[in-house]
Amino acid sequence: MPSTELKHRFEIAAPPERVFAHLAEPSNYIGLSPLLVAVRDVHRTETDGTLHYTAVERFRFLGVLTHDNIIGVTLVAAPERLPARAEITGEVRSPARVRMSYRFTIDRHASGSVVTDTLHLRTPPGLLRFAASQAGAVQQNRARVLTARLSGA
Repeated sequence: MPSTELKHRFEIAAPPERVFAHLAEPSNYIGLSPLLVAVRDVHRTETDGTLHYTAVERFRFLGVLTHDNIIGVTLVAAPERLPARAEITGEVRSPARVRMSYRFTIDRHASGSVVTDTLHLRTPPGLLRFAASQAGAVQQNRARVLTARLSGA
């Protein structure tokens, strides 16, 4: 399957603990992506605390037609190195065989935190360009919304 990696790094005037807590909660992702409209069926694995949930992305076509893309998400939050650093990783599985692994690395910085948002996309042939453009737009939006939410901007 064709693949690509997207990386976006940005600063937030909030401590890593606060950024980590926000990104470790699935319901907080609503609004971080303009496509994400719902999070449901959240389950925590008893042995390691991994979260599994269903997310709903809503695509609009021609401003009238909509398509709800139901995706399975796994989220692993690793606070072991807080307060200096934390990571959140996971995997997204879409019905169109689009796979995306993600990693947020949150590092302490003089102004609060530096977040590195890394996405690795794998798609069937012919879908990579579209998926990468959508994912890149979501990364940029996520940085703006997260910064506004957590720094009070």
